[in-house]
Amino acid sequence: MPIIDWPEAERPREKLLQRGADALTDAELLAIFLRTGTKGLSAIDLAYTLLDKFSSLRNLFNASLEDFSNIRGVGPAKYVQLQAVLEMSNRYLSETIEKQNAITSPHDTRQYLKSKLRHKPYEVFAALFLDNRHQLIKFEELFRGTIDGASVYPREVVKKALEYNAAAIIIAHNHPSGIAEPSQADEQITHRLTKALALVDIRLLDHLVVGDGDVVSLAERGIL
Repeated sequence: MPIIDWPEAERPREKLLQRGADALTDAELLAIFLRTGTKGLSAIDLAYTLLDKFSSLRNLFNASLEDFSNIRGVGPAKYVQLQAVLEMSNRYLSETIEKQNAITSPHDTRQYLKSKLRHKPYEVFAALFLDNRHQLIKFEELFRGTIDGASVYPREVVKKALEYNAAAIIIAHNHPSGIAEPSQADEQITHRLTKALALVDIRLLDHLVVGDGDVVSLAERGIL
């Protein structure tokens, strides 16, 4: 059934206007982006086809042009638009976090880190270097690993923090599995970094583990 024949309250555009974007499913958000379907498929049907093919929005955003264009109904033009939407979102979050105190805006900080890390197919260890007002000096990816993990060297983290004259840092890494639950190794490196940074009077404020739909704070778990 074409979307125009749906009850008005269930149409993705109307639903977004009435209830906000958070009320929409991944497929409904994607259908709004697609705008139209293709022969025999509505926009929502095409959205479900894309999500079924790539399993998740993360995999969809990471898809190559070739893989994306193999789906009937989309091609290079839609691929370019999708990548542009992703980059605009990343830049919006970057501008937001750069103008705010990272501690008084934890939601925006988490969203920013999710945008930077959740789509990576390999583990990335990164840091937010902050000044004495806890405003962002620099975000930097420090270490990369395989799908299983990344080697983290406290000496290099301390060196970078001193280079940026940071008063505090927030560290973060993603779990390519999509599960944000911290491992024992995550807890151990948190303790090592806390001690190493304390030697040069730099405070480790938090360690965030980024999954597909969640971000876990080790500070909130009482590990810091």
